[in-house]
Amino acid sequence: HIFQLGRKYADALGLKVLDQNGKLVTVTMGSYGIGVSRAVAAVAEATCDDKGLCWPVALAPYPVHVVATGKDQAVFDEAERIARELEARGVDVLVDDRKASPGVKFADAEIMGMPVIVVVGRGLAGGVVELRDRRTGEKREVAVADAVAEVLAALA
Repeated sequence: HIFQLGRKYADALGLKVLDQNGKLVTVTMGSYGIGVSRAVAAVAEATCDDKGLCWPVALAPYPVHVVATGKDQAVFDEAERIARELEARGVDVLVDDRKASPGVKFADAEIMGMPVIVVVGRGLAGGVVELRDRRTGEKREVAVADAVAEVLAALA
């Protein structure tokens, strides 16, 4: 947007410049503004795919989305532990600990488009969690003990 301010403030401040003939004239002022909601909408449109949003790390509401699947309390406890540890390192984390099915949670995670998705579920019994890169779709298992470091590396 261009806000045309005219000469109101220029007159009040005595803002004058030399014109092409060397004569002092009062400036005409304008201000350029960017609509934040329009900028966010443009980024969302430019980075989405057929599954939903794919936020860049710098603009994501939450860079990390931790999805807890299953009914085992240990899964939910580990999801919370990972989230707390990431938050202690300055990373904003969205935790999905709803009672919804894994399919619903995964679909919602894709639609929301946080850059890194950490899935805590069946693999926990084997000492692993799954990391997903929302943009590329790459999925890989990492040791629970390495999860936070791996997420931080993925965000770097």
